[in-house]
Amino acid sequence: MLRNTTAVVLAGGKGTRLEPLTLDRAKPAVPFGGNYRIIDFVLSNAINSGLRRLLVLTQYKALSLDRHINLGWRQYFAAELGEFLDVVPPQQRIDEQWYQGTADAVYQNIFVIEKDRPEYILILAGDHIYKMNYMTMIQFHQESEADLTVGALSVDRESAKQFGVMQVDEQNRIIGFQEKPREPQTIPGDDDTCFVSMGIYVFTARFLFEQLCRDATEPGSHHDFGHDIIPSIIDNHRVFAFPFRDENRKRQAYWRDVGTIDAYYEANMDLIDVDPELNLYDQDWPIRTLQPNLPPPKFVFGSDGDPQRCGKAIDSIVCPGTIISGGGVQRSVISPNVRINSYASVEESILFDGVDIGRHARIRRAIIDKGVRIPPEMEIGFDVERDRRRGFLVSPGGIVVISKNDSPSPEDYVHADPQSTIWR
Repeated sequence: MLRNTTAVVLAGGKGTRLEPLTLDRAKPAVPFGGNYRIIDFVLSNAINSGLRRLLVLTQYKALSLDRHINLGWRQYFAAELGEFLDVVPPQQRIDEQWYQGTADAVYQNIFVIEKDRPEYILILAGDHIYKMNYMTMIQFHQESEADLTVGALSVDRESAKQFGVMQVDEQNRIIGFQEKPREPQTIPGDDDTCFVSMGIYVFTARFLFEQLCRDATEPGSHHDFGHDIIPSIIDNHRVFAFPFRDENRKRQAYWRDVGTIDAYYEANMDLIDVDPELNLYDQDWPIRTLQPNLPPPKFVFGSDGDPQRCGKAIDSIVCPGTIISGGGVQRSVISPNVRINSYASVEESILFDGVDIGRHARIRRAIIDKGVRIPPEMEIGFDVERDRRRGFLVSPGGIVVISKNDSPSPEDYVHADPQSTIWR
């Protein structure tokens, strides 16, 4: 069954709500959890599920995503056995347009998909954080003799406004579907919970191709699975919902759409709990990624007699190549190759690869992008109005984001006196 399945990962969204982290990279390429990229979770799910034929459809600012997949993921596929992980850039086969919707993205790549004659097509979003065995969903689709099976998640009524909301019968057959409704319909008997689409679909291949070709000719169509394809087929075809089964082995299912700065920040902070909701240390369902050849993290200056100059990290993730040189880290996610210098403190923050924190700097509730150097004595996150005046983005939840374009330079400082460096 899995040999006859091709997985299509939609990884071309702009991710505008995640700016400035997506100004120079696609949303699925945004770093997550220190070592990883967002797309690593869906690709790991596919590998762990036994899928070996994957297409990743890219579109916007895909260079870093393409490079990450080429360097970190090719090793898991044997071309001589018919396995592949191909990154497919936009073909612009119709009027030289970008993809008009999720269905259009697949439609414009039908020729790539059908050449391997799959029996089933698994369509996945490349920008969600979760663990799931797709094989069980494909088995459900086959046993139900379904034309389409939709991955389904239970969420509260307010959150459901951002999703496609489904109504199902006793056999989980979908009998109603509304895309992002203002007034979501709840599960019968539960006025606070809705059944929503995860953006995960299993199609019987021939049926999918027929529906995509039909939708492409429909005037006024959004060419989107949620807006157009699903509502148009539920009355006359076998369309089922498959309740999400979490492979995370926790009491509550874990699934996150990290589409905003605050959601992204909270999902990273989930990882540093003593017993995190998302377990990255599960050897039975590993999350794979590109692993560069880096030395272990290093913590120095703890025995020179100065208690304030002690390299330490508490309740944090610290990745290889990082040197905490006499500074302190608490409840933070520290990516590879970071340096935190003497007397600096980092609290409840996310530092991307190559960040350098200067001596005596203080960072709190911030996300600092790749390669940014924070000058000595600078404070971030203690006065958000001052941070806004500096030109940094501050999220509705009060998270300060410093992008690569915001990286301070020596010219940005005024030396008021020999003992103080002050930000303009």
